[in-house]
Amino acid sequence: MFKKFFAIVAILFFVSVVPAQANRANDLSNNYKLTGVVILSRHNIRAPLVGNDSVLSKITPHKWFEWTSAPGELSMRGGELETIMGQYFRKWLVSENLNTENYQPAEGEIRFYANSKQRTIATTKFFSSAIFPVADVPVEHKFDVGKSDPVFNPRLTFDNDEYRAQVNEHMRAAFAAKTPKDAYRLLERILDFQDSAFAKVAGLTHFRDDKLETTFDIVKGLDADGNLRLAAQASDALTLQYYETTDPVKATFGHKITFSDWQKISAVKDFFGEVLYSAPDVAANTARPLLQVINDELSLDRKFTFLCGHDSNLVSIFVALDVEDYSLPQSIESKTPIGVKFVIEKRRGADGVDYAATKLIYQSAEQLRNKITLTLDNPPMIVPIYFKGVTRNADGLYRLEDLQKHFQQVIDAYNDLPT
Repeated sequence: MFKKFFAIVAILFFVSVVPAQANRANDLSNNYKLTGVVILSRHNIRAPLVGNDSVLSKITPHKWFEWTSAPGELSMRGGELETIMGQYFRKWLVSENLNTENYQPAEGEIRFYANSKQRTIATTKFFSSAIFPVADVPVEHKFDVGKSDPVFNPRLTFDNDEYRAQVNEHMRAAFAAKTPKDAYRLLERILDFQDSAFAKVAGLTHFRDDKLETTFDIVKGLDADGNLRLAAQASDALTLQYYETTDPVKATFGHKITFSDWQKISAVKDFFGEVLYSAPDVAANTARPLLQVINDELSLDRKFTFLCGHDSNLVSIFVALDVEDYSLPQSIESKTPIGVKFVIEKRRGADGVDYAATKLIYQSAEQLRNKITLTLDNPPMIVPIYFKGVTRNADGLYRLEDLQKHFQQVIDAYNDLPT
């Protein structure tokens, strides 16, 4: 009886909320004309950064998924999913009267700029081909394929003894405060870690969760170990395997787990990024080059800008910008899902003022795993993003001028690092 009651309540909630969201979107479009879009995207599904014959093959007795691409490169499914997302954005831009169907942009109207990694370049090419299918869209990348562009590489460009000690202390404190021990144990069970070659040679039955070794290198960047890196690599590979395989039991080597368990697994790799990049004094250092590019693009009359990087870019930028806490429904990744887009919509209000709407747009776990077609009636997940200390109007929009001032203050914070 109670199950039936709650099912009816859930249906009524869905029926009432969806039209309300649609009406709000229509009101936004009617009252604020879309004049431009700037997107920072994470690349789509890739193969694990380390191959099956590396440490990954040694931490489990099971055989990993046979990837359609080399380590770290965009997978076939990743290309398909990015095409689906690009087609959705094409329909959305037409509905907003920013573009027409099969639009041929004039020189300078659009920009596609990616880090010089295969997965970011390929993601950008799939997206650009889908959003402008009959246009010859140039994809900008500045280095040989495989080399990181400093704009997208969350490297350190400032260093002294005081700052180094401060950063190392923050990494250790973040690890001690939030070590996901339950997730470690879940990882071990799924991997059958105790039966692995690595565990037997090292004399381990568990990932170590009592120690963190930190590295601060002005050239190579930040790093952390003590089994955290190893656990994060396993978490990353399992998360990607979950997206690639339609059989969830096969994705966990025969173990049956829940959706919330998948969120715990994914949280380990996210925790690794949090340990490295969540300190404001780190973000002020690593996010600065990309933030400058975004802020410059917001100043232009360009219709559409697409920047493609990594989850580390989004993490460091959101920490630097002091983003309000948010949650992502129907995702096993809590903050920066695979293929996620940080979207800044530039809109002209009826009062003649330029405004900005900020949001995350991503494919749900179901949309990713089943390659579900996205349309205006069946859109991806859309979650608003807000910044602490910046005033927005009753419609949830920022004055573009205020948002850019906030960006510039964060960029200038680099000059306030310990000297």
